[in-house]
Amino acid sequence: MRASDTLRLLLLAAIWGASFLCMRVVAPEFGAINTAFLRVLFACTGLGAILLLLRHQLAFNGKFRVSLLLGVINSGVPFLMYCLAARWLPAGYSAILNATAPLMGSLAGCLFFQETLSVKRWLGVFIGLIGIMVITATGEAALSGGIIAGVLACLVATGCYGVAGFLTRRWLTERGGLNARLSALGSQIGATLFLLPFFAWSVSSGPAVHWAQPHLWFFVAALGLICTASAYILYFRLIGDIGPLRTLTVTFLIPPFGVLWGYAVLGETISQGFVAGALVVTAAVWLIVSPEKTAKLTEVK
Repeated sequence: MRASDTLRLLLLAAIWGASFLCMRVVAPEFGAINTAFLRVLFACTGLGAILLLLRHQLAFNGKFRVSLLLGVINSGVPFLMYCLAARWLPAGYSAILNATAPLMGSLAGCLFFQETLSVKRWLGVFIGLIGIMVITATGEAALSGGIIAGVLACLVATGCYGVAGFLTRRWLTERGGLNARLSALGSQIGATLFLLPFFAWSVSSGPAVHWAQPHLWFFVAALGLICTASAYILYFRLIGDIGPLRTLTVTFLIPPFGVLWGYAVLGETISQGFVAGALVVTAAVWLIVSPEKTAKLTEVK
C-alpha cells in the first residue's frame, strides 16, 4: 500500500473518529432521526456545492441508481443506527464497536459474496464476538439498561458497512468505476431520500425539539460537511485504490481517535473492562485483515 493511501486512511480515521463525538453531542438534544437526516442533508448540500464550484460534470454513466441504493446501505441506515446508539453509549464505545466492520465484512463476504474464510479468520470472528460481550458486560456501560440496544445498533451499522464495501466493488469498481466525488454525492442523495420520510414524521409527530441552539448547529455542520461529505470522498477513493477489505481497516484506526476526541471535548473516561474488550476486538480485527501466509514454491533446477 502506498504512503499516500496510508495517509488517507489516517486522515479518514481522524475524521470519522470525530463523528462519534458530534453525534454524542447532537443526538440527545435533536433526536436520533433528526440528527441522522441533518447529517446527510448537510453532506449532500456540501458535496453539491463542491462539484458546482469545480464545474464537475454529473456523468454517472448509468450508475446513479446503484449509487443511491449504496447510500441507503452505506449511510442512511448506519447513520441512523449510530445516532440511536449515541443516546446511550459514550463516543469511545461506539468508536470501538465501529471497529467490528472488518469482522462483519468477512462474515458478509462469506455468506453473500463467495469469499472464503480461513481458520484464522473464523477464529478472528469468534474472538471478536467475545470482545463485544466483554465491552457490553463490563465497566461504565454495564450501569445502563440501554447498553444492549446501543451495541446492537452499532452492529447493524457495521453489518451494513461490511455489505456495502462488497457492493461498491461489484456495482461500481468492477463496472468501470465512478469518480469518488460522484460516488459520494450519489450515496448522500440516496441517504437523504431514505431518511426524509422518517424526518418528516419526527418533526410532525415526534417530541418537540429546541432547535435554537447555535453550538449544536456547529456540530451538525461539522458532522455533515467534514465527517460525511469530505470523508466519503476519501472513502470511495480508497475503495477504488486498495479494495473494500483494506479500506474497512480504517475502522481499526478510528477507536483511538474516537476515545481521544471524547476525552478532549466531553471529558469521557473509559473503564478497565472497556480497555480489555477493545484489546480483544483489536486482536480479532488483526486476525481478519492481516494477510494470509502462502506456501513458498521452490524452483527445481
